[in-house]
Amino acid sequence: MMRLNAGIPEGPIADKWTAYRSAAKLVNPNNKRKLDIIVVGTGLAGASAAATLGQLGYNVKVFCYQDTPRRAHSIAAQGGINAAKNYPNDGDSVYRLFYDTIKGGDYRSREANVYRLAEVSNQIIDLCVAQGVPFAREYGGLLTNRSFGGAQVSRTFYARGQTGQQLLLGAYSALSRQIAAGNVTLYNRRDVLDMVLVEGKARGIITRNLVTGEIERFASHAVVLANGGYGNVFFLSTNAMGSNVTPSWSAYKKGALFANPAFTQIHPTCIPVHGEFQSKLTLMSESLRNDGRIWVPAHKKDVDRLRAREIKPSEIPESDRDYYLERRYPAFGNLVPRDVASRAAKERCDAGYGVGTSGVAVFLDFAEAIQRKGAGTIEALYGNLFQMYEQIVAENPYETPMMIYPAVHYTMGGLWVDYELMTTVPGLYAIGECNFSDHGANRLGASALMQGLADGYFVLPVTISNYLAAEIHTPRFDPNSSEFTLAAEQVRERLAKLKNTSGKHPVDYYHRRLGKLMWEQCGMARNRSGLEDALERIPQLREEFHAEVRVPGGFEEYNPELEKAWRVADFLELGELMVRDALQREESCGGHFREEFQTPDGEALRNDQDFSFVSAWEYKGRNEPADMLREDLLFDVVWPSQRSYK
Repeated sequence: MMRLNAGIPEGPIADKWTAYRSAAKLVNPNNKRKLDIIVVGTGLAGASAAATLGQLGYNVKVFCYQDTPRRAHSIAAQGGINAAKNYPNDGDSVYRLFYDTIKGGDYRSREANVYRLAEVSNQIIDLCVAQGVPFAREYGGLLTNRSFGGAQVSRTFYARGQTGQQLLLGAYSALSRQIAAGNVTLYNRRDVLDMVLVEGKARGIITRNLVTGEIERFASHAVVLANGGYGNVFFLSTNAMGSNVTPSWSAYKKGALFANPAFTQIHPTCIPVHGEFQSKLTLMSESLRNDGRIWVPAHKKDVDRLRAREIKPSEIPESDRDYYLERRYPAFGNLVPRDVASRAAKERCDAGYGVGTSGVAVFLDFAEAIQRKGAGTIEALYGNLFQMYEQIVAENPYETPMMIYPAVHYTMGGLWVDYELMTTVPGLYAIGECNFSDHGANRLGASALMQGLADGYFVLPVTISNYLAAEIHTPRFDPNSSEFTLAAEQVRERLAKLKNTSGKHPVDYYHRRLGKLMWEQCGMARNRSGLEDALERIPQLREEFHAEVRVPGGFEEYNPELEKAWRVADFLELGELMVRDALQREESCGGHFREEFQTPDGEALRNDQDFSFVSAWEYKGRNEPADMLREDLLFDVVWPSQRSYK
């Protein structure tokens, strides 16, 4: 059985990253020009990594399925990016950011990686300011901060409600400069469908040109995956419609371990589902919880009157409102972490106090903030978010409360990586959301952008040289070699099998069924009977998909249905692994809430004695159950305790 070695440096936690950088092997500038690196994905992690590696002198090939890197899903991150600069002078520090992140993840993340993340966070802000990212500023010109869930300090830097877009434009500018310099070659409109290994090392990828349908081969000395998360396994999520797990899943099938797949995050502030045939959910930024107060009616008679449209929310007096987060968690109030806020909303709706025509929504109310700060100030902070809500729902949030409900947003699980961000396949790296390393069982808001840019700008460019230093005498690989030819033929065969099924149902028919099954049995709450039921039904659904799916169109042309078919086939396999992972973890932690394991007042009940580990799954072959390996989590600095935000 494979043994996991995270490769964490010795010494005090505050010195580990400095010690690693001091001892890491280097590649001199002349040798860097001999080395090729493939980067898959152009979100914040991929774009920043490709730009930095190109500037260092490596030959970089970067791939995205969109028409331009600017359309990567990182643009959808709205609220902000964390850093420990302590500009408000409210007690923040690198250690406190590290502690909040460990605690927010319910003590299921690796200490050394999280401390490094907190340590480099301040460098990210300095770099982005130098790039011209228009962070919000105080009247005197200094950068300002706001609060986010899971913290009692203001450490989140932001650009209104479009922080991800502005950060991505900064990374895209850096990337474009390297493309113009000839250090980076961009390949857009490509689906990365398989990894190519030569003598056990990652040496390239197989892609499908989404415009022409051509199967293409690309070789390199190392491959970096930055393809984001797998939330679209639920069909309805806040992810972009094209977000998928395929590059990570192909790596899993080639020997990379998949870690903590059951750890998915439910975001508490999403616009509720409004129809049976909806295909996308819209996220309202967590930053809104700074000034918006979350409530439901305290009396069911008012719930009934609201649903019958006999009264407006504003007509319910304060004494008849239940600000349930403020009631249950007075120390943090509306700024509790996402998993806590999501479960609390579900509890109120399940108890019959949900609002809206469906009864699965709660109010996010800005009336008090508008009265206290003024409508102009609220507009300056959140104006574009309010506009987006009004365009979708046709209600003015300045005049009536928003309605929100939790939805799938982020995945903490992903490919297992060591301290260097390398998977168990030599030469194959995973950065950003597609690895598991930093967020444990629950990601704190504004930490995704922090991780993506930390990995891409500051961590990977250091750690990858430790591997590539031994590759300077390795000649460039021939994409026409037998390993590439075999991988390309296997891709063609799988595409042909999907295309030639000639069934009676479109791809979305199966994706919706999988998503509904995953949401009901492995979503915001899980239990043994539901998970066991899903473990029986998913293989049956997968078998039906491969027998009955209908994929119109041809091979050598633009064919989005063929794209979706491959991705959904991977989701049907991933879903089973997620359920298997959730079933073995007999505890509740973070976003993984097993109904059998909760405190008397309904909070998550961890089992540190038996489950303080990373579950890393090894692929064993088609229709064979995966094997689970453990990386025990050792806490030298922060001692796990019952998470409390009261």
